Amino acid sequence: MAIQFNEQSKVFTLHTKNSTYQMQVDKFNYLLHLYYGSKIENQEMTYLLQYNDRGFSSNPAEAYKDRTYSLDILPQEYSVFGMGDFRESALQLVNTDGSFDVQLKYVSYEIYKGKKKLEGLPASYGTEEEVETLAIHLEDEITKVAVSLYYSVFEQLDTITRNAIITNNGKGDVYIEKAMSCCIDFINRSDFHYMTFYGKHTLERQIERTPIRHGKVSVESVRGCSSHQQNPFVILCDEDANELRGECYGFSFVYSGNFKATVEVDQINQTRFVMGIHDTGFRYLLQQNEYFVTPEVMMVYSDNGLGQMSRNYHNLIQNHICRGKFKNTRRPILINNWEGTYFDFTSEKLASIAKDASELGIEMFVMDDGWFGVRNDDYSGLGDWFVNTDKIQGGLKKLVDEVNSYGMKFGIWFEPEMVNEDSQLYRKHPEWCLKTPTREGNRSRFQYVLDMSREDVREYLYESITAILKEANI
Repeated sequence: MAIQFNEQSKVFTLHTKNSTYQMQVDKFNYLLHLYYGSKIENQEMTYLLQYNDRGFSSNPAEAYKDRTYSLDILPQEYSVFGMGDFRESALQLVNTDGSFDVQLKYVSYEIYKGKKKLEGLPASYGTEEEVETLAIHLEDEITKVAVSLYYSVFEQLDTITRNAIITNNGKGDVYIEKAMSCCIDFINRSDFHYMTFYGKHTLERQIERTPIRHGKVSVESVRGCSSHQQNPFVILCDEDANELRGECYGFSFVYSGNFKATVEVDQINQTRFVMGIHDTGFRYLLQQNEYFVTPEVMMVYSDNGLGQMSRNYHNLIQNHICRGKFKNTRRPILINNWEGTYFDFTSEKLASIAKDASELGIEMFVMDDGWFGVRNDDYSGLGDWFVNTDKIQGGLKKLVDEVNSYGMKFGIWFEPEMVNEDSQLYRKHPEWCLKTPTREGNRSRFQYVLDMSREDVREYLYESITAILKEANI
C-alpha cells in the first residue's frame, strides 16, 4: 500500500517508488510534519522532532508548564495564523466574533483508492490502480471550522498532490483571508537553493537560482493570472544539484490565477515552504455549512537531480493532467498568419499562404487576430464574435473548405475574455467589463477584461463562439 497509518504511534506514511512522506498526530492532537525525502522502509522519523525551550516562542495552553513545546518551532502540516506560530501561515480566518484564532486539531482520517475531482478546478486524475488518496480531517473545537487535507499518491511517478477543503460547521459567518494549498516544514534544513522562473512578454521562464536565507523569499503574482513575469512552479534543491545528481523538490501549482510561493528560514534553521492562492486582495465569505476548495499542488521529489524530477513531471502532466481525445495525439505542424499579415489580410491572401504551406508539408493553418467584427487594429472589435465578411469574402465556410482542400486542418484564434471599448458589445453592455463602476478602468492594449463570473457574459460567449465553430470544419 502506498499509504499506511500506525494506530499506536499515530504516524501516517506515504510511499512512492523512490520517496517517503511522513507526519504524526502528536499528544495534543496537532498534525506535525516529520519527513519528506528518499524512500525509507519500516522507520518512523519522530526522533527528528526537537523539544527545547526557545525564548519568546509561546506555548499553547495544553502544554501548561512545558516550555519546550511551541508551535513556533515544531514542523506543522498546515500552519495557522493567530495561535503562536509566527512563521508564514497556511490559513488565516476572521471568525464571527472578529477574532483571528483558529486551532486545528486532528479528528479522523480516511484512505481510499483513486482520487476525487476538485470541484470547479483543474487537477490531476488517475484510476484506482494508479493513485491512492489520504484525507486527514482537522477541526477547531470552538468555532467548528474544519479543514480536510488531501494527499493523493501517484506511486510510480514519485508524485504526491496536495490540496485543502475548508468548511464552516459553525453557526456564524467566517471570512477566509488566506488559504494555502500546501505547507511543508523541513527540519534541520536551511541550505537549499531556490529555483524560480521569472520573465516578461516574449521572454518567459527564465531560470533564476539563489540560496535561501533567514527570513522570507517569495515568487508571486497579483496580476489576475500567473503571468509572464512569474510562474507558479518552484524548486528547492541541494546547492550542488544538477541535471544528474542531488536532491530536488518540485512544487507545481495547478492554477492560473493569483498565486504565492514563499520559502522561509526560521530562527533555528528550519525551512518552511507554502504555496497557494495569493492572499493580497483575497477575502472569501464562508457561511454556515459552506466550504472552500483550494487548488492543487503537485509535489515531486528526486534524489537523482533535476532531470529525473522533470521527467516525473512530464509523465504526470501528459498522462494525468491532459484530457480529451487529443491527449496522446501527435500535434500537427502548423502555420499561423499573424506575423505574415497582422490585421491586413483577405480570405484570398490567407488561402494563398495555406496553399504554399501545404506544399511544404505543413498540416494546419491557423487564422489569427482580425477576422471578426471591425478589427483593423488592436483598438477595436474585441468582443464582437462574428465574421468580418469584408475580409473573409464569401463567409468562413468557403475559406475553411478551400484550406481543407489542400489537405490541411483549419484553426482559429479567439480572445474571449477581452473587450474593446470600440465594439458593439461594449456599447451595448459596458457593465460587463471588470472595473469599479464609479471609476475609469485600467486598460492593457486598449482593452478590458470581461466579468466571466456573470452568467449573461458566459452565455453570450458560449453562444457566439459556438455559432462560429459550427459554421465550418474548424
